[in-house]
Amino acid sequence: MRLSGDLLRLADAVLLPGFAGLTPPDWIRRRLGHGLAGVVLFSRNIADPAQVARLTAALRAENPAALVATDEESGEVTRLEAATGSSRPGSYALGVVDDVTLTEELARDLGRELAAAGITLNFAPSADVNSNPDNPVIGLRAFGAAPDLVSRHVRAFVRGLQSAGVAACVKHFPGHGGTSVDSHHGVPVVSLAGVEAALRPFREAIAEGVLTVMTGHLLVPTYDPGLPATLSPKLLTGLLREELGFDGVIVTDAIEMAAVSAAYGIGGAAARAVAAGADAVCLGGERSDEATAAEVRDAIAAAVAEGVLPEERLADAARRVRELAVRTGSSGGTTTRRDAPVGLAAARRAVRVTRRSAGPVLPVTAAPHVVELAPEMNLAIDRGTPWGVAAPLAALLPGTTVTRLTAAEATGPALERLVRAGHGRPLVIVVRDVHRHPWQDQAARHLLSARPGAVVVEMGLPERSDLGAVHIATYGSAEVCGRAAAEVIAGRAATG
Repeated sequence: MRLSGDLLRLADAVLLPGFAGLTPPDWIRRRLGHGLAGVVLFSRNIADPAQVARLTAALRAENPAALVATDEESGEVTRLEAATGSSRPGSYALGVVDDVTLTEELARDLGRELAAAGITLNFAPSADVNSNPDNPVIGLRAFGAAPDLVSRHVRAFVRGLQSAGVAACVKHFPGHGGTSVDSHHGVPVVSLAGVEAALRPFREAIAEGVLTVMTGHLLVPTYDPGLPATLSPKLLTGLLREELGFDGVIVTDAIEMAAVSAAYGIGGAAARAVAAGADAVCLGGERSDEATAAEVRDAIAAAVAEGVLPEERLADAARRVRELAVRTGSSGGTTTRRDAPVGLAAARRAVRVTRRSAGPVLPVTAAPHVVELAPEMNLAIDRGTPWGVAAPLAALLPGTTVTRLTAAEATGPALERLVRAGHGRPLVIVVRDVHRHPWQDQAARHLLSARPGAVVVEMGLPERSDLGAVHIATYGSAEVCGRAAAEVIAGRAATG
């Protein structure tokens, strides 16, 4: 089928692809010059703030109205600080502190950093209510498990981010928190009982004036038993547009994710999403090549030519995206990384300590040995992002040593060797969502049977605090969360 140039340009006007490298490749430059809506930046595109500012300036030299988006939630999901670990804790820690002024201040600080780098759309915050503690992909990315708490912090985060001139994007509509399946790999199902509670933060975000909403690749049988939300007119047009009254930009979660692409292909899923009511199609987290971006563009244009996607719907989507780009704009310029005091203050306030021994376990004054039990993380989290307690603890207690073990490495003989090697030194055991990983529980108990006076630090969801003579919950694994825990362990805890 021969597709007209005008139709291809209209299809490009709703696409936000990713790409590889620290400078824009020729195909991105060319497509931007012909009307591509914009791009999504991932950690592979980011070295430092000055480089990002140069990159975004180069993108806008091809298309001044280009949207530049990223996925900077802070905490575990960070793109700006993937190489160092986030200087701000994630949403769950903010929910634990439950100070909406602090949440708004942190989001404003983040927004200013994004705006200075030329980023105009941030796929944050998560508006999911993490009602299922076994959720494999949301967890600490949510503000909590209670709809009211999540709602007030979503509103505060949206206010802070958008006050800095960066469009906020609440996700994953209509709510991913109560599920047990990761939509990178399959189709999560939202139960009837969980729908209304899950929708509450989205209602509040819309009332706050959020500029964009990201769809979740979730099946909600109450509304549509056959199609996930991203592809469902009943959910995007009927529920989000008409019932909830959202008039901003609807953007898809990564369209290459298996929950939508497995049945229809990437291009087919993209065309169906726009037909359902989505305005911008995000792709390139896993598939960032020119051929994939061309495939998606051509599939959207072909759907119009075949009568599957009304051209008026595509034109309306392109209009909404263009208006968002004009509204946000960018201050551009360069900036230097700051040691964000608001982030460290938030991380310190989120730490919770449970003392289970009458003995004087804390503070630890001699250089300890730290054992970090490292689970496999979901695809939303950059696997190269540093985390843990050992590095910041070594800065406070020189001579601190560390062993990091995966599930395959945490064998009985390996643990016995650690016990022998660390004899006479304090032991700190770091876990991450121990309640979801039986191997972590077994390894921690093995170590504690020999060293009952050890300190346990939970850097995931602390669904249990019955491990260790002292249990420290950080509610996050960001760099500042590790620093805050290290301060408590070494007796250097600061306030504020």
